[in-house]
Amino acid sequence: MCESIITTLDCTLRDGGYYNSWDFSEDLIHKYLEAMQAAGVDIVELGLRSLKNTGFQGPCAFTTDEFIRGLTIPKGLTVGVMVNGSELVGEVPQLEALERLFPNDSVNSPVELVRIACHVHEFTAALPAVTWLKERGFKVGFNLMQVADRTEEEIKALAREAKAYPLDALYFADSMGSMNPDQAAQIIQWMRTEWDGPMGIHTHDNLGLALSNTLRAIDEGVTWVDSTVTGMGRGPGNARTEELAIEMAERRDKPVSMVPLMALLRQHFKPMQKHYGWGTNPYYYLAGKYGIHPTYIQEMLSDSRYDEEDLLAVIEHLRVEGGKKFSVDTLDAARLFFGTDAVGSWSPREYFEGRKVLLLGTGPGVANHRKALERFIREHQPLVLALNTQSAIDAELIDLRVACHPVRLLADCEMHTRLPQPLITPYSMLPNDVRNSLAGKQVFDFGLNVSRDEFVFGAVHCTLPTSLVMAYAFAIATSGQATELLLAGFDGYPGEDPRNEEMNLIVKQFKASNAQLPLIAVTPSRYDITKKSIYGMLQ
Repeated sequence: MCESIITTLDCTLRDGGYYNSWDFSEDLIHKYLEAMQAAGVDIVELGLRSLKNTGFQGPCAFTTDEFIRGLTIPKGLTVGVMVNGSELVGEVPQLEALERLFPNDSVNSPVELVRIACHVHEFTAALPAVTWLKERGFKVGFNLMQVADRTEEEIKALAREAKAYPLDALYFADSMGSMNPDQAAQIIQWMRTEWDGPMGIHTHDNLGLALSNTLRAIDEGVTWVDSTVTGMGRGPGNARTEELAIEMAERRDKPVSMVPLMALLRQHFKPMQKHYGWGTNPYYYLAGKYGIHPTYIQEMLSDSRYDEEDLLAVIEHLRVEGGKKFSVDTLDAARLFFGTDAVGSWSPREYFEGRKVLLLGTGPGVANHRKALERFIREHQPLVLALNTQSAIDAELIDLRVACHPVRLLADCEMHTRLPQPLITPYSMLPNDVRNSLAGKQVFDFGLNVSRDEFVFGAVHCTLPTSLVMAYAFAIATSGQATELLLAGFDGYPGEDPRNEEMNLIVKQFKASNAQLPLIAVTPSRYDITKKSIYGMLQ
C-alpha cells in the first residue's frame, strides 16, 4: 500500500472533550487548526454531533454547522464530526435522528466526513446510516469499538457485513488499550480476509503502545490513523499527534512545521494535562492488561475519596467481574445495585430508638478533636456510629459501623473483617463477591433503594437520592427513631470543590423530607446544618 495515501486524523476536540465537557475556547480551536495544518494533519474531527443535551457541555459536543462556519478553517484541512452509534439505534428512529443531526447535505455543510462509533452489538442496526449519509455526499467512516477480545470468526463476520455498505474507511478501536503490535496486526489480517476497502485504527495508550500499535498498523496496510494532541482523550489517552506527525513526515518525506503545535502544547494543552491528568500510569496499565474500560480509572483518579488501595481493589474486582463496558451507574453503584426494590431484614430501632447518635465522618475533625469527642462519649453515652472504616478515636467507643457503596466496601472488606463492630449495610443487595468478602462478619442488613430526590424511611429499608454513605446513615438513624444526630468529621472539602455542593444537596433534601431528626455538627463543617461546639457540650 502506498504510504503517500495514508490519512492522518486528529480527534483532540472530540476525544479530549471527555475531560472538559467539550468546552474548548474559540481562541484555542483556531490555534489548534493552524497547528494541525502546519503539522501535516489531513482531517480534524472537531467534536461530536449529538442530540443529547443533559448537563452543560461545550460547543464541540454538538459541533453544529453554524458553529463550524464561525471558525476559520485553514486551507487543505478536512472537517469531520463523530456520531455515537447508540443515538442511531435508540429511542429516536434512525431516519429522524439523521435528519435532525444532519439538516444540510455535504454541499451546504462545512462537514465533509462523518464517523460513526459503535459497539459490536449496535453494528448491524447502525450500518444503514452509511447509505443515507453517502447519498447526501458525506464521506463516512465507521469505528468498531472493543473488538480486541472478539474471536477470529466474529471479526471476520463484522468485516463481511460492512462490505455491503459504501464505507470510506472501516476503523477498529483498541478501546481498552490492551493490544500490542502483534495483536493489532492479527486483527487487521482477519478483517482483510473479508474487507478490501480502506482501514483505520484508533489506539489507546494504557500500555504505552498507542504509537507503536499505530505504526505497526500502517506497516500492515492500514491507511487511516487517529491521534490527539498530547494524547488527550478518555482515560490514558491516545497516540500523540506531536509524535505521529514526526513519524508521518519522515514516512512521507515531506517537511512540516512543528512550531505552532509545540507552542499550542506549551500554552494550552500541557496546563490542561496537568489539571485533568490524562496520560498513562500504572492504574491505566493494569486496566489495559485486564481489559477494563479506562473511564473507571479516570473517574476514580478525579475523586479524592479513592486512595491507592481503593483503586487497586476496584481494578481487581473489575478484573474478576468484568469491566469492559463503562457505566457511571456501575462506578457509583446507585442504580446498578440499588435501583430495584429495597430488600432488608434488620430494623435499626433495636439500637437507635430514643437515643442520641454521634455519627463519625471521615473528615479531619474527628482526629483534630479526638480527646473532646472521647470524653463526650464516655460522659453522655450516645450511640456511636462510624462511617466506613473511620478509626480516629478509641475503637472501644464505637458501637456500629455503616457502609453501603459496593466499590467502597470492596476496597475496605479486609479491614471490615478485622474491625470488631457490627456493620450496617444493604447486605442482601450487594454483589456476590462483596458478600463473600464479608464472610464471618456480623452484618445488619438494612435495605437501600436509590431514587432521585427521595428520602423514604422504612422499618428495614430506605429510599435515598444517592448511594453515598452519609445519606444512608441519616436514613438509618431516622428509621431507628433516634432523637438527635450529632455529626463529627463532616468538615467538607477545601476551596470550591464541587463535592461540597453535592453533600449540601443531600442535607437539604433530608431536611426537606418528613424526617424529624435534628442534624447538629459538633466539629467544624462547611455544610448547611446547625452547628454547636463539642467543647461547649462538655461544660
